[in-house]
Amino acid sequence: MFAIIDIETCGQKFRHPQGRIIDIAILIHDGLQVVERFSTLINPGCYISGFYSNLSGITNDMVADAPHFHQVAKKIVELTEGKIFVAHNVGFDYSFIKEEFAFLGYNFRREKLCTVKLSRKLLPKRISYSLGHLCASLNIPIVNRHRALGDAEATAILFDLLLQLKSQSPTYKSMGIDEIMATRLDKIKDYVLKKLPEECGVYYFLDKEGKIIYIGKSTNIYNRAMSHFNSHERKGKRMLNELYNAEHELTGSELIALLLEAEEIKKHKPHFNRAQKADIFTHSINWFEDKQGIINFKIEPYDETGTYLQAFTSYIAARERLELWADEYSLCLKYCGLSDDEVCFNYQIKKCRGICAGIESKDEYNKRAGKLVNEYSFGKQNFMVVDKGRRPDEQSLILIEDGHYAGYGYFDSSTQMQNPAELKEVIKHTTYYADHDTIVRSYLKSKSLRKILL
Repeated sequence: MFAIIDIETCGQKFRHPQGRIIDIAILIHDGLQVVERFSTLINPGCYISGFYSNLSGITNDMVADAPHFHQVAKKIVELTEGKIFVAHNVGFDYSFIKEEFAFLGYNFRREKLCTVKLSRKLLPKRISYSLGHLCASLNIPIVNRHRALGDAEATAILFDLLLQLKSQSPTYKSMGIDEIMATRLDKIKDYVLKKLPEECGVYYFLDKEGKIIYIGKSTNIYNRAMSHFNSHERKGKRMLNELYNAEHELTGSELIALLLEAEEIKKHKPHFNRAQKADIFTHSINWFEDKQGIINFKIEPYDETGTYLQAFTSYIAARERLELWADEYSLCLKYCGLSDDEVCFNYQIKKCRGICAGIESKDEYNKRAGKLVNEYSFGKQNFMVVDKGRRPDEQSLILIEDGHYAGYGYFDSSTQMQNPAELKEVIKHTTYYADHDTIVRSYLKSKSLRKILL
């Protein structure tokens, strides 16, 4: 069974409040003929601009008393349930309807069939495959062009013709419609997306030999994977040409997904991951108070046991970051180890406030420098961060030990287990990389999560 669908909208992409469906038609086709029809105008709850009114003939007055999408949503679900979603350029109609449902909190998923793609197979070498041009060349009448019912009726006639051509074709008559339309990428896309959930975690793309070629993370793995297939980047297309399978690991917590992604990229070094591959850190930015009690910063060889603020894979990267901090916090180059001059150059150009020239007090300078230290350092702290779990009755823990990320774990939140020693037992210790600390600090700056001190 097929659901032949057409919509009219007041925008090219779904956006709330602008860019909504204003007209929808659904024709139920049993493979031989249309057996049921449904159509209605829809009040989008927003203004329809003159451009879209001129295109479809639908005005704001016409939709004023029409139902809103949520009022016909149940009918759309019932009509399309268990049927293949058919449309001319199906990506447009399907994505709009899916987004309308997503806005209501419902996950709308149907198998799709595009009459544009099917026409390219069964009606090759046409000048244009737009609905208007195809119908004109095939003498298919379109009543009320750019109205949902008129375009859906024309699409249904075109679909009947395509089914007839398929049955007469020596090449395609023994094939299913999905086989005719599907490219290797279509099949892989369908296979991969069916395996991936709309939940938070890390996903892995694998090649024909089962080798990991890309690792990513998302709060919605399905949607993120879908975005790869919609990408027009050359490198992205090369990756999809090598893609054969996918796996995933749910984390619940976005922070754990970020940490796991970084660790797994370093471990597997997938070909199509650009960032986070480096697993050797050569330099770090450390801080200390000198004999006068002034906070100093210094680039030093990396020591993973030290209390560094941030670690880097090269001296150049460390220097660029320290120079950026000097500008951002009005630090003195002399006390950043970036100048041997008694009075630093930044003071001369009024970027340093004069600690090196005896103009600014130690307390004032340390207030800004201390703010930097606090933002980029855990010191020697020991604590656990409590975050979301993979299920409603579960929570996650991220352990910071001696000022560094140490691992993560999960516990059943219904057990009321609050003893820090017991909670620490669920922690899975992971391979430590210096950028893990940066990931945790950055995340905690943007999110308010509960901490358990140890």
